[in-house]
Amino acid sequence: MPESTGVVCPLCHGKAIGHYLSDKRRDYLRCAGCDLVFVPPKQHLSPVEEKAHYDLHENDPVDAGYRRFLSRLADPMLACLPTGAAGLDFGAGPGPTLSRMFAEAGHPTAIYDCYYANDPSVLEKTYDFVTASEVVEHLAEPGDVLQQLWSLLRPGGWLGLMTKRVTDREAFARWHYKNDPTHISFFSRATFEFLGERWGASPHFPHPDVVLFRKY
Repeated sequence: MPESTGVVCPLCHGKAIGHYLSDKRRDYLRCAGCDLVFVPPKQHLSPVEEKAHYDLHENDPVDAGYRRFLSRLADPMLACLPTGAAGLDFGAGPGPTLSRMFAEAGHPTAIYDCYYANDPSVLEKTYDFVTASEVVEHLAEPGDVLQQLWSLLRPGGWLGLMTKRVTDREAFARWHYKNDPTHISFFSRATFEFLGERWGASPHFPHPDVVLFRKY
């Protein structure tokens, strides 16, 4: 049984939290309930520091390489959507591209980003699909945010997430992905299976970095 750390899991709000790993940068904890690995809140960047890091990103909507990267999520999602499905890309970043790719395929897609497209009205509507590409690893409260995104889906709608997954502690220790100071929540396949059980929706894994859930 993991030791008690006094920290509650930001995904499932469980208290069975144990030490997972420490490096020269930060500590990493693991929840026994949902298998989320996460950085303790006291070691998170401030919002100002976080945005300064995001401002360094150079995501260009016309960059063919960037579009190929996003196609890991876009292609399997597009294969599931009916004609004219409307969506939301959550955490679109400073150069919204995934939304443009869906629009080009005939699916109008709104965007939301707390730093670059902070329009809360889009979070008051419902959608046929919601995507979050390279977003969930940045979330301080992933449980609350993912539940909110799930609530925005219409019956039959799809939630698509792209993030690199935790496999084991040895690989995690060598993992470049954990070294980004804005990456604070790390999901495994078991974490997504936990979410699927909570939502009554079996996760689909079309790519090592992608998971899809359908809302029934």
